[in-house]
Amino acid sequence: MRTTAASARAAAAAAAAAVKHHQQPGSASTVMALLSLSLLLLRLLLRLRLAAFRDAALSLNLLARVRLRPVLLRLPGPGPATVLRVWCPSSPSSKPPLLLLHGFGGDAKWTWARNLPRLARRFHVYAPDLLFFGAHSRSASPLRSVAFQARCAADAMRLLGVPRYDVAGISYGGFVAYRMAAVEARDRVGRVVVMTSGVAATPAEIRDMADREERAVEDALLPKTAEGLRFLVRRSMHRPPPWMPDFVLDDFIQLMCVNQRNERTELLQELLKNGAGMDPLPVLTQEALIIWGDKDRIFPVDLGHRLHRHLGEKSRLEIVKDAGHALQLEGAAQVNRLIESFLLDERNGPGCIVAQK
Repeated sequence: MRTTAASARAAAAAAAAAVKHHQQPGSASTVMALLSLSLLLLRLLLRLRLAAFRDAALSLNLLARVRLRPVLLRLPGPGPATVLRVWCPSSPSSKPPLLLLHGFGGDAKWTWARNLPRLARRFHVYAPDLLFFGAHSRSASPLRSVAFQARCAADAMRLLGVPRYDVAGISYGGFVAYRMAAVEARDRVGRVVVMTSGVAATPAEIRDMADREERAVEDALLPKTAEGLRFLVRRSMHRPPPWMPDFVLDDFIQLMCVNQRNERTELLQELLKNGAGMDPLPVLTQEALIIWGDKDRIFPVDLGHRLHRHLGEKSRLEIVKDAGHALQLEGAAQVNRLIESFLLDERNGPGCIVAQK
């Protein structure tokens, strides 16, 4: 299984290298990368490596249909080397730039699988794998703070030549998005979307929520067994998949939860200790959209109302019915519409409403 997961990552890396220097989708190198991924898909399917198959299929879909390409960026700075992988548009456009920041549940392409195809039609989308997620985003730096993640994401957008952009983050990515808007990229971020993120909770409250869980937070969010991953899925979703066999879950763990596990555990410990690292939490100067699932069992919806009160009249709270913490998957159509309408000025004004299914 490790060999298969490594093959999937190697194929994705080959595709990234091929398109990095050949931006035209029709180039020979890009065609070879797509062919390589297609052959890998067939091999994984025949071996019933369904999670690895899904991973390669997501890469193929982003390259061939959504027209996003993975770019490896070496970030500037005198300190230890830091590399961030970002899914970027394959060609220039006049669409407004949008930065998407994922949470602990997976990397960019898994988290935004049901959002990228729709959002890329209306926005010039950038979706990084945050540091220590996936096989490519890594750093020799000992820093694990939300501030460091925010600084790295802001540096990546500067390297990509994007002077101003909107940002949307879910869960842990919501902490990073808020921090970027408040500090690291305050003059570059236009509007902010925070989804089901406990940024309004104090670090002590976050620790209390973690202590009330049935298992240690690192075991819950970075499971080592099929049973542990099954627990996380059922905890995160109001309507979890009915079919979750062990061999599929084990395959996913090898893909997503083994690589850089120690570093991500340290990210969690830092989050529990200091939250977003801003005390008191500043009120954003940007307009903000807050989206929450009404059945969220990780960060209760009360935290969404608290954040809405904290941000005041420049914010809007939208509650998606019958959706849990992974609302970007369970309520994908509603989330996509809400982001589009907010960022494209199709709103009715500040307030709080419930989005119907």
